[in-house]
Amino acid sequence: MPQGDYIELHRKRYGYRLDHFERKRKKEAREVHKRSAYAQKALGIKGKMFAKKRYAEKALMKKTLAMHDESSTRRKVDDKVHDGALPAYLLDRDTTTRAKVLSNTIKQKRKEKAGKWDVPLPKVRPVAEDEMFKVIRSGKRKTKQWKRMVTKVTFVGPGFTRKPPKYERFIRPTGLRFTKAHVTHPELKCTFNLDIIGIKKNPNGPMYTSLGVVTMGTIIEVNVSELGLVTPAGKVVWGKRLAFHDIHAAS
Repeated sequence: MPQGDYIELHRKRYGYRLDHFERKRKKEAREVHKRSAYAQKALGIKGKMFAKKRYAEKALMKKTLAMHDESSTRRKVDDKVHDGALPAYLLDRDTTTRAKVLSNTIKQKRKEKAGKWDVPLPKVRPVAEDEMFKVIRSGKRKTKQWKRMVTKVTFVGPGFTRKPPKYERFIRPTGLRFTKAHVTHPELKCTFNLDIIGIKKNPNGPMYTSLGVVTMGTIIEVNVSELGLVTPAGKVVWGKRLAFHDIHAAS
């Protein structure tokens, strides 16, 4: 058994201690005071590094909160006859009304739930389970056949660790784990080698999506920050989603 998995195994068998969650809550509550005490005591380069790290965290938190806040927008009112007379100084102005608009992030999430990211390739050939998985026999006499090895290209996150062999049902070989994809820009006619952020939808089913299997027509999200793409609002585009056309494009 790999080192460090014994705690997870014990929890699977016997569960948590009775006061586990209470102790965890108290520890998180004390963490603020500990961090404050360290920030006051840290001197020199350590103090500078800690201050820089906290500044970045707070800036990111404020940015996230601002993105989720509702912003007010103005739009021109239709030219209708209003009841009552308008003052002379308002006659030459365009009357506007204020309306609340949701942030782009919330709109994006709603579109995802509504199924906006359907596969743009309607004639994608479905991949059979026999082609996708290879049966792995296990046990003393090779009688158990519940394990499967994925035979297609997969993507797993940077912090991925395999389960112990005893509990691992789906095996994703290291040689078939891709972290980058070659993406061709249609206007620039250039191909870029970009990092994959995640697998958003596999047309063969949700199980393949959760496993991170990349087949024809899979919607993948890539990191396009180095391309310098900008939205109409002036924000830099970080991630972009696209359909995976060719299996040879990944590396």
